[in-house]
Amino acid sequence: MAGRQSGRSRAVLLPYLLGLSLMVMPSIQARRLRFVTLLYRHGDRSPMKTYPKDPYQEEHWPQGFGQLTKEGMLQHWELGQALRQRYEGFLNTSYHRQEIYVRSTDFDRTLMSAEANLAGLFPPSEMQHFNPNISWQPIPVHTVPVFEDRLLKFPLGPCPRYEQLQNETRQTPEYQNRTVQNAQFLEMVANETGLTDLNLESIWNVYDTLFCEQAHGLFLPPWASPQTMQRLSQLKDFGLRFLFGIHEQVEKSRLQGGVLLAQIRKNLTLMATTSQLPKLLVYSAHDTTLGALQMALNVYNGKQAPYASCHIFELFREDNGNFSVEMYFWNESKKDPWPLILPGCPHRCPLQDFIHLTEPVIPKDWQKECQLASDTADTEVIVALAVCGSILFLLIVLLLTVLFRMQAQPPGYHHVADREDHA
Repeated sequence: MAGRQSGRSRAVLLPYLLGLSLMVMPSIQARRLRFVTLLYRHGDRSPMKTYPKDPYQEEHWPQGFGQLTKEGMLQHWELGQALRQRYEGFLNTSYHRQEIYVRSTDFDRTLMSAEANLAGLFPPSEMQHFNPNISWQPIPVHTVPVFEDRLLKFPLGPCPRYEQLQNETRQTPEYQNRTVQNAQFLEMVANETGLTDLNLESIWNVYDTLFCEQAHGLFLPPWASPQTMQRLSQLKDFGLRFLFGIHEQVEKSRLQGGVLLAQIRKNLTLMATTSQLPKLLVYSAHDTTLGALQMALNVYNGKQAPYASCHIFELFREDNGNFSVEMYFWNESKKDPWPLILPGCPHRCPLQDFIHLTEPVIPKDWQKECQLASDTADTEVIVALAVCGSILFLLIVLLLTVLFRMQAQPPGYHHVADREDHA
């Protein structure tokens, strides 16, 4: 009898104890995406400029030089759709301003690329249609004037130390050898184009013009053979590496791409501790922006970033409560993005390791490292001296005026008020 009662007691207590244990055990959360930063290049555009002998001058292009084309608009709309599919469940199906912030450089092509991208990323829901015939809604894109942009427009300047490093880069064996190896080729291109100041740093303009014309179905001149175009492309890629690498890449990165990387690191750290930022932060910029950032991260593949290519940072909260960063490069929206691996870390890089490994390229005081601090101090001293000098001059003038008036009055003369004034 006692045995049966004991068995019934255990049967009653077991579910109770099981429930109690579940209550005291720490909950295990599944790995989840917390924050995303995107940096993309604008879409297809017209040439930045052309050369004197080019039959296709600016009037040939409907909106002029350096402007986004219909092809570029479509490229970014498709990238926006691909991003919508990738972040299904992370982003709301409809636009919510608290979820996303977009910043662009102050150029037509980057602003318009961001707008086209948002059209693909956030098609209006039924409640968001302001016109039944338009499947689009306005979404803010923020910018600052070009001369104030210290985040996305590269190379950053003025920076005397960076210019000094560039002069040193021109003296490196790699740069000197490239100059000698391509001297005759550069001379040929200069003769065919009518350009007089062609060098390794400006040759990209010729390639860019011919590439844009070819992409839009225009006939290239006979001298622009496939072999010539290939060589121009290689020199164009060398020119981009010259900006941010080849010589003293770490220090160049501290003065260039490290500035943007510092902001990205700050945002990642902030989102790992709070939720003060939108879930999606987007930068619309240029090939030089991507090149500067990827060289700072030491993940640059040596090639110019294609139109509408996109560097992705994804911040995850792991099931153990720690955070990790994954990077991807999307150079064709119809294919999966390529995983990027920060040297010294696995693809799923712990946030603290990501911060530690990128520390060498983060500037501590950009103005000082650019050797601008002394110039600023000198300016402040000059301004202070000028102000003090002006005050001293005014005091002297005031003193002389008082002395002159005292000397001009006859001895013993005093002004007596007219008593009638107070009548």
